[in-house]
Amino acid sequence: VLLLAPRRMKDVMTVSLSLGLDVGSTTVKAVVTDGDEIVFSDYRRHNADVRGELANLLRDVQAHFPHDLVKVAMTGSGGLGVAKAMGIQFVQEVIASTAAIERLNPEVDVIIELGGEDAKITYLRPVPEQRMNGTCAGGTGAFIDQMASLLHTDAAGLDDLAAAYQHLYPIASRCGVFAKSDLQPLLNQGAAHTDLAASVFQAVATQT
Repeated sequence: VLLLAPRRMKDVMTVSLSLGLDVGSTTVKAVVTDGDEIVFSDYRRHNADVRGELANLLRDVQAHFPHDLVKVAMTGSGGLGVAKAMGIQFVQEVIASTAAIERLNPEVDVIIELGGEDAKITYLRPVPEQRMNGTCAGGTGAFIDQMASLLHTDAAGLDDLAAAYQHLYPIASRCGVFAKSDLQPLLNQGAAHTDLAASVFQAVATQT
């Protein structure tokens, strides 16, 4: 399944690389490290075809490292079933992110993660505690996508626009419907897209 094989049989027991896979609600990601250094990374939308896009991503990883044996682990809200099908290790995403933070930045007290359809806050002190949004995707990646579509762009385009903002407008981010009712009148009044893009991100930060 991994399609990553060693060059010679004597190398079979030598694992030189680690491959981390993340299957989320809207995207798949891959990171390859040779220890502490990232040697490959990619991030792409799966458009509901998780296995198909993940297979494409693995082919790209293989093209970069055709002769390397890798150790693989998977995380993400959509990764458990895929990990079982592939026969690889699954690590719950909060556990994975907490372990990474404790190793790389041990002074951090709080981890905030905004996913495609959920928002998670993990308090590391005095004892680990996690909180997650409920049934609404307000203030998450899906919210950003929805607001970007109103400005006829995507999330990356929204980011580019926001870099040149001059003014911020109050926009609700608890609900996409409420946010649209705030954003649409501003569009009708001719507000600059750069300002609206930055206002969307500010709304997400406020909601978080």
